Amino acid sequence: MGASVAAADTVIDTVPVGNTPIGVAVTPDGSRAYVTNFLDDSVSVISTFTNTVVDTVAVGTFPVGAAVTPNGSHVYVANASDGTVSVISTFTNTVVDTVMVESGPSGVAVSPDGSEVYVANSNSDSVSVIDTGTNTEVDTVTVGDAPNELAVTPDGSHVYVANNSVGTVSVIETAGNTVDDTVTVGNLPRGVAVTPDGSRVYVANLSDGTVSVIDIGTNMVVDTVPVGNSPVGVAVTPDGSRVYVTNGVDGTVDVIATSGNTVIDAVTVGGGPSGVAVTPNGFRVFVTNRLDDTVSVIAVERCLGSLCIETGSLVGAGSLVGAGSLGSGSLAGAGSLAGGSTGSTTS
Repeated sequence: MGASVAAADTVIDTVPVGNTPIGVAVTPDGSRAYVTNFLDDSVSVISTFTNTVVDTVAVGTFPVGAAVTPNGSHVYVANASDGTVSVISTFTNTVVDTVMVESGPSGVAVSPDGSEVYVANSNSDSVSVIDTGTNTEVDTVTVGDAPNELAVTPDGSHVYVANNSVGTVSVIETAGNTVDDTVTVGNLPRGVAVTPDGSRVYVANLSDGTVSVIDIGTNMVVDTVPVGNSPVGVAVTPDGSRVYVTNGVDGTVDVIATSGNTVIDAVTVGGGPSGVAVTPNGFRVFVTNRLDDTVSVIAVERCLGSLCIETGSLVGAGSLVGAGSLGSGSLAGAGSLAGGSTGSTTS
């Protein structure tokens, strides 16, 4: 275990995947990362222990977003050209169902109890609600123009939807599946992520080069964080201390400290970084690079006061990751493996 005063987050591996990787989602046990390959009509399955592709699953046309159910049994993949969602069994890595939704499905998010899947339909200005028990669309909610990404609050009461063309975020109340608020953010909002404590929503504004911070209690923007060029994907660490933002033009990932909403690090990754997901133990960040056909694996700096620990030697193929004996212990940050990490996806 190496220690230093300030060890920056570091790319420790680069994984070749399919053509134009966009979305990424990590299983709740942290053992697999599922990556949508937009031009291959496939999903690459990465073992997070070896950082290699262990399976490839054929899905619909132009897959974009992906999300894993809280029990880790299924992955829901939005196929933008088909108007469908492919349902992958993680036990067999095969498509076991296909759900018809509206036109241009993009972002996907699962409710905390796993009963519903929410899909942003970019061409229909709507969000589809899928019942996971029957894998059917049971409701459709009209939102703003060109919804791209969305995220569910930890208590499952609301869904925040980024409306790309109008610079707003629609707030859906899930009990009645109705929009009960609309928040104005920056230009061309894309990625959306909610903090684990349910207090804040972080929204990447592609055209502004900023991230809007929404207070969930008031549904007002309380801060705006300048980041890199064309921010796309957003993901929050399990302990809520950091937000990772992919900058599509810069080829970097900015790291925001949520304590002051300031950028504390910038990590160089591949070309055209898009989707981003953090492992449930907070040790790894997976970033899709759509121009390189790769996934960058970032080792996260772990700090306790002034002591920072480089996690590069602690995780990966070692026994301390995911299902290992220390995966849910004090080294794992928030340590909650049940919720999983869906990350952020984008087209």
